[in-house]
Amino acid sequence: MSLLVGTTVALAPTASAAPYRCKTSSAGVDNPAYSGPWADNINFSVKLCAKRASGYIYTYAKVDFEGPVADINMTGTFGGARFRFQTKKSVSGGDPVVKSANYTGLEYRLEHGDTAGNGSFTTGTLKYRAGSGRYRADGAVQLDWNNHGKGYRTTNFSGSPTV
Repeated sequence: MSLLVGTTVALAPTASAAPYRCKTSSAGVDNPAYSGPWADNINFSVKLCAKRASGYIYTYAKVDFEGPVADINMTGTFGGARFRFQTKKSVSGGDPVVKSANYTGLEYRLEHGDTAGNGSFTTGTLKYRAGSGRYRADGAVQLDWNNHGKGYRTTNFSGSPTV
């Protein structure tokens, strides 16, 4: 049996040690397929985050929602729901997308919120080898409501601070 006493190990800072810079924005979304007397809006609060560390840009998003109680465990509310997430390079004019992903797990979370119809969904982290310049995260909730016949409707959320 060996015993290690009084040893200090110095660790190099990791990419996770750099702080994320985040911005939160909110929007309410109305169900266009329902016009009855009960509440049907979903209120979204989206936190978009980005950081630069060890030559890479890391971005992620957290989507919080407050949905109508009537939609709890109602798997027929959506034909599809996803969070379109993008890492963009900030340039003059339109910012080009350098990395993107569609997170379809949002639909399950929306359809299986807590007993008040609320919940959250966090994306995975997008990692991109950064060149010079500044980068940011951008995102959109895309909902395809059943029985409205118009496909996905997009609600955009403004980007994170640049890093």
